[in-house]
Amino acid sequence: MPGVRRYKGEVFVKRLILSLCFAFLPSTLAAQNPPSEPMDPATAWATIAAYKIRVFPDPEQHPLESPGIVYYRANNIDLKVGVITPGPETIVRPTVLYIHGGGWVHYTKDNMIFTVLPYLARGMDVVNVDYRQANQSPAPAAVEDCRCALHWLFKHAKEFGFDTERVVVVGGSAGGHLALMTGMLNQDAGFDDACAFSIGRQAVKVAAIVDLFGITDVGQVLQASPDQQAWALEWFAGVPDREKLAREMSPLTYVRPNLPPIIMVHGTKDNAVPYEQSVRLHQALDKAGVSNELVTIPNGGHGSYPDSEKLRAQSEIFKFLEHHGVLTANQ
Repeated sequence: MPGVRRYKGEVFVKRLILSLCFAFLPSTLAAQNPPSEPMDPATAWATIAAYKIRVFPDPEQHPLESPGIVYYRANNIDLKVGVITPGPETIVRPTVLYIHGGGWVHYTKDNMIFTVLPYLARGMDVVNVDYRQANQSPAPAAVEDCRCALHWLFKHAKEFGFDTERVVVVGGSAGGHLALMTGMLNQDAGFDDACAFSIGRQAVKVAAIVDLFGITDVGQVLQASPDQQAWALEWFAGVPDREKLAREMSPLTYVRPNLPPIIMVHGTKDNAVPYEQSVRLHQALDKAGVSNELVTIPNGGHGSYPDSEKLRAQSEIFKFLEHHGVLTANQ
């Protein structure tokens, strides 16, 4: 299939490990201060990163505040983002809006914190998002919250050094669905109205979307069929006219020309989100003339595949972001 990549070897693994591990190391560090004992690249990266990475609110300035920054309040729930920068916030950097998965019913941004490490290693700021889940509010609350988080990012860009020309939305599983919705929607779709006054609803556009095995057709996992999922039923519990809302919640509904570039990663043996959902989105994007790539993991499950495949997929993501000007090759 044109545009679909299938991997068979381990060509990129060593290069990717080294590029990630040395991203934070000053170029003259080893020459000026050689360690008494050789240190493996991963430990060296972690050692330097531990001193450079900053998390907000800064505990030195706000010692009594709990972690995270409230970006929006809904249903008496304080919704927070975790802001993480790989150095001083005075430096403008490409920025990831990361949306965790969990079937719209569980997990939090803090459960998935280590998934943002590759992006920090490439020198990107990270805004890690929590949103309302099914036991707090049914669909479409999560979509509204993630759109509000994107508006919050743009509104506070100068404060934290977010480069609004190089914002990437990233998510896996339900987070992949929300990443697609967040990046593909515009303010006219109506999902920005919830925070129109408190944050604003000015036009915002992301530079790229990274979708890891996300849902593209919500109706397929909601309707009575072999693909029906309990977590989808819970997210739509009590919602009137759920078939109509399912269409409105489906990224396939919003395919059109001039969307941001989109890269998808999906395993062919995924038993939670059918692989063909990503194939359908890939084909629809091709037809609309939208730059996109589908990275296929042969025999891969729902995010469960060999480490070598995970490394290859991340390598392809970075090459895609470099191709579209979000990252530079030496960044």
